[in-house]
Amino acid sequence: MALEQNPVQKLILASGSPRRLDLLNQAGIEPARLMPMDIDETPKRAEHPRSLARRLSTEKAEAAFAVVRNDPVWRHSYILSADTVVAVGRRILEKTEYTEEASAALHLLSGRGHWVHTGICLVTPGGQFRQKVVQTKVRFKRLSAREIDHYIESGQWRGKAGAYAIQGIAGAFVQKLIGSYTNVVGLPLYEVTGLLAGEGFDVSHAWPEG
Repeated sequence: MALEQNPVQKLILASGSPRRLDLLNQAGIEPARLMPMDIDETPKRAEHPRSLARRLSTEKAEAAFAVVRNDPVWRHSYILSADTVVAVGRRILEKTEYTEEASAALHLLSGRGHWVHTGICLVTPGGQFRQKVVQTKVRFKRLSAREIDHYIESGQWRGKAGAYAIQGIAGAFVQKLIGSYTNVVGLPLYEVTGLLAGEGFDVSHAWPEG
């Protein structure tokens, strides 16, 4: 997919997440290319959630950079990657694919706080890697068995870390949030746009005029 926003500056999003693309579009940024990277996301033994988010986002960026570094059309692009990890303490809640996994995760999150860690990695046109991990603390209300069952029936948990998407029905479960809301959706916009701007990317280039 090639949707060039600027003949000089090109941004490659090394992700296939529709949520991350939507968030970038919300900030007025349209990637010139989408490059989902298929890497092993299995946590290492005793790996901290924050370290996992940082490592996976970096590995995705490295994989994308390896693909384009010798391509004259794309080698001087910006490359942005991200990975979001949901955790209760050091316990990592992986993406849920089955109802039993979703039910267990939601029962664990019910009535308690958890952390959402998003690692972001930006590769500059000069091949430099810039990394950051953003953390948000989220507290769920106590969920009844009926609420959990009905949420599972909605299917909005499928493929989501921690078995929920805050921008959907589960937004009503959030009792308190400390930090970046867009981080919980999947991409912390304040930090991402700051990182891009700091490396010379014209973030406001495509903003609409009133």
